[in-house]
Amino acid sequence: MQSVSASEFFSLSSKHPVIDVRTPAEFEHGHIPGAINIPLFTNEERVIIGTLYTQHGKKPAMLKGMELAGSRFAEYLHKAEEISADGTLLVHCWRGGMRSAGMAWLFDWYGFKVYTLQKGYKGFRTMVLETFAIPFNLNILAGRTGSGKTLILHELEKQYENILDLEKIACHKGSAFGTLGENAQPTQEMFENECAVRLLQLTSEKPIWVEDESQNIGKRIIPNSLWAQMRAAKVFYVDLPFEKRVEYLTNEYGKFSKEDLIASIEKIRKRLGFQNAKAAIEAINAGELKKACEMSLAYYDKSYNHGVAKRNPSTINKINVDELVPEQIAKEIIVAIVNKK
Repeated sequence: MQSVSASEFFSLSSKHPVIDVRTPAEFEHGHIPGAINIPLFTNEERVIIGTLYTQHGKKPAMLKGMELAGSRFAEYLHKAEEISADGTLLVHCWRGGMRSAGMAWLFDWYGFKVYTLQKGYKGFRTMVLETFAIPFNLNILAGRTGSGKTLILHELEKQYENILDLEKIACHKGSAFGTLGENAQPTQEMFENECAVRLLQLTSEKPIWVEDESQNIGKRIIPNSLWAQMRAAKVFYVDLPFEKRVEYLTNEYGKFSKEDLIASIEKIRKRLGFQNAKAAIEAINAGELKKACEMSLAYYDKSYNHGVAKRNPSTINKINVDELVPEQIAKEIIVAIVNKK
């Protein structure tokens, strides 16, 4: 068995499976992206052992742990064999303590090559938080609501640019309508883990493209260090006409039910204004989605323009487009970058 640092562990994880031996509850709250949970103890068993350790000491707790988990050793080995293609495993628990040591011993005894994580998942979390303080070369893809920024972002990726899709990681489109068609948002801890891992995986030769966001994406918060870099980065502002944005949003959200759309309008009732919200809801009920989009955009444009006004004008590069053709817009943005050099 070999104990390695968080950075070494992360590097090895691109080649070998990571086994998280913490409880299902701990794993669900936050884990190393791609890790597989093979819990040494159930949620309830961990409480029993922790209480025993506190009240009676280490050895009684160890014996109880062996009593509870011992009968499952063969099951753990079967699972490990299923996920290991080359006989190598990466194993960790919370702090690099007895749980990972016990499982690593078992896997090593069986014949696996085993690496454990120094300081456990806690050490990985330290690496995650430190990642956001690394100076990244960021480019911000900006544009008012309905400009198709996410579509353009992924066209940039197809053209071999680095991207960090915060909305995809957060499972939220970043507006009152952001939950429509999305899975439940991850925990804040898991959001941070996914962001950091993505940043560490990207090539350093090219800038990283990120959509212009408020610091909150739904209930998830962009870490302060990364957010500060985003606010200071160069901005490429896609300026698409109002009517084209309405057309895009009408098509994009027309597939959702009236009930879902009305619930989203209710979230911004105060900011939209009582009369405007009422009119938008009436339009949705009447099947006039385009009209509802136009009324909602009036609010979002005002809010977005206010945010852009806070940026340093010298960092903003405007890309004027007449049609939403993501592939073509991505090419124009890349040309704009070349011309800036």
